[in-house]
This record gives sequence, C-alpha cells and structure tokens, in this order.
Amino acid sequence: MSGPASVYLDYAATAPVDPRVAEVMAECLRGPAGNPSSVHPGGRRARARVERARAQVAALVSAAPAAIVFTSGATESDNLGVLGAARAARDRGRHVVTSRTEHRAVLDACRRLEREGFEVTWLRPGVDGRVLAEQVAEALRPDTVLVALMHANNETGVVNEIPEIGRLCRGRGVLLHVDAAQTAGRIPVDVETLGADLVAFTAHKLGGPAGIGALYVRREPRPALDPLLFGGGQEGGLRPGTLATHQPVGFGLACEIAAAALPVEEPRVRALRERLWSRLAVLDRVERNGAAEPSVPGILNVFFAGVEGESLLLELEGIVEASSGSACSSARAEPSYVLRALGRSDAAAQASLRLSLGRFTTAEEVDRAAAALVAAVRRLRALAPEGAMERVA
Repeated sequence: MSGPASVYLDYAATAPVDPRVAEVMAECLRGPAGNPSSVHPGGRRARARVERARAQVAALVSAAPAAIVFTSGATESDNLGVLGAARAARDRGRHVVTSRTEHRAVLDACRRLEREGFEVTWLRPGVDGRVLAEQVAEALRPDTVLVALMHANNETGVVNEIPEIGRLCRGRGVLLHVDAAQTAGRIPVDVETLGADLVAFTAHKLGGPAGIGALYVRREPRPALDPLLFGGGQEGGLRPGTLATHQPVGFGLACEIAAAALPVEEPRVRALRERLWSRLAVLDRVERNGAAEPSVPGILNVFFAGVEGESLLLELEGIVEASSGSACSSARAEPSYVLRALGRSDAAAQASLRLSLGRFTTAEEVDRAAAALVAAVRRLRALAPEGAMERVA
C-alpha cells in the first residue's frame, strides 16, 4: 500500500490547474473549430468566448476589458511592457529605473535596453526585501521614461510600495510597469490603486493553464508601446497571432474563481503559512528571508543554517515538493540573486528554501511537510562538517 502523496509547496512556480478550468478548456477543444478572427459562425462563437474571458481577466484587476492584451504569459507581458514602453519613448529620454530583485523577464529586458543605449538605475531593496517610494524618487531624472518594479517578489513574497510609487511616477510623467504575477488572484489587485500604466500577470500562478497571460495597458492616457511581434494585427496590433480559444477561456475562468475565493483564501493561506513557519521555528538557527509583512499570503522563504538547499530538497524527494529559488533561475547553478541583494552570503542563499502554499494546501499537509523538513534538517546537520552551522549571513 502506497503512502500519502507528496506535499506540493511550489505554488509560486505554478499552481495546480483547477479541475473546473481543465474541464472548460477540454470542452473548448472538443467543440467545433473556429478561429476567433474568422467571420463565419464558428469564428464568431470563438470570438465571443475570448471576449467573455477578457472581461473575466479584466475584472480580477478591476480593469476595463479593452485594456487587457493576451500574451503567452507574464514573461512575454514583462518584455512587451518594458521593451515596448522604453523603445516607444526613446526620443523623450533613455533612462529606466528597476530593482536588482526583479524577475529575470524584467532584468534581462533592462539589460537588453542597456545594450541599445539606455541607462538603467538598479535599486537595491532593504534587508526586509522592500523597494520604497523614496528610493524611486531619488532615482528619477528628467530623462526617465519608465520605472519597472514587481508588486511582490517571487522568492520572498514581500510587497513593494507600488501605490506610493505609482503616485510619484504619475506626478512626474513617468510610465510605471508592474509585474503582478505573484499577486493577481492572491491579494486584491486594482490597477487604479496601483497607479500603474502597465501590469503583467499570468494564468498558471492562479489555477489556470501555463502558456497564457495578460498585459494591462492603461486606456487613458494610453502609453505608446512598440510591439515585439508582427503579423495579423490581433490584440490591437500589440500581440499578433491566432489565439488558442481554450487558453483565454481557461484563464478567464481561473480569474473568476480566484476573485470569488479571495476573501476566504487570502486569510486561510496566510494562516497556513504562519502555521508552517511556527513549526519550522522550533529548529535552531533558522531565519525568515524578507519581511513577514506586507507580503503575499503563500510564500515563505527560510534559511536553514548548516544545510545546503539542494541537498535538503533531495532528502525530501517524494515527500515535499518545493524549490530553492525562482523556477525561472533553476537551470543556473548559482545562489539566489534575490537573497544576495538582501545581504545574504552565497552560503546563506544556498541554504535557503522557498516554500509556497495555495488554494489546495491543507493544514494536514502543512503539518506533514513541517515534520519532514525538521527531521531532514536535523539529519543533514548531523552529517555536516564541523563549522557548517556558523555560515550565517
């Protein structure tokens, strides 16, 4: 008889697809064919489903449906927002502000802009992981055309001062691009409250399918964007290509489900995260990376002194599924650049795990995962060379 299934604690990388979402997508795939751009009845049916999904996605972030551009995910949305906005404004200025703890979709886009002649100011967050409005204010210049910052960090869950930064940018006539991949569907997100001109988010973080995301583009005043792709003119010419109807349909339902569940799920998941932390804190020499609040509810990043994170994951294989950093950086054999930017040493960054919870996480799973983690840390510490416990920074 097989034991219990492994505990999935990697929601920050991708959330399990909600069964209701999978069913509506399968229904689309089983149904009659139709290109949403075609004018025949099949095409019109597909278009109607896409536009209903657009409205569902828009409602999650309190936006107008016409402000939503479908993309292949948050990476493309970040690229379109950052590269598109900066390039379109290059005649007015070539200065961009971002932070050292952004997702690689923003970091690498900004590095690309540097190769194109832009100057980028790289802000460093405080030890709590937050980027503050006063830092942005000090970085702004007359030639600044774009500020690109994440709403919440994908490794620590810490929430930045985006509404304050939004008001600052609006007053200075500077565009603000926000990566909300970790917050949309997990905490309330209102694009007007954020003060953002561009907001990137994605389906697979909130119970929808991978391969579909969105970029919110403010309607009034509408920022100019240079497209990255060229073709059939779909999505207002910003993201050409035939939409796979089942993808936005699944995204739309996932957003509707997340919005309806938010008042219950946000406090429930936050309480489970704190339950997990309280059970891990029985260990000596464990520390939380980043501030406990303000944060998204489901991300807990923990430093275990004297234990290498990848070794801990191997020890937990088949018991707990988690990660030692961002999934998009897992192929790089290096310590987390996010934790190093917060002042952690390479050794401390490598001794940290990101544990992320979500809609299907239960209290029983949290307790089981915590017990397994505590036992694994104690086993590995017993095997560690003398002095390993001193690697704290």
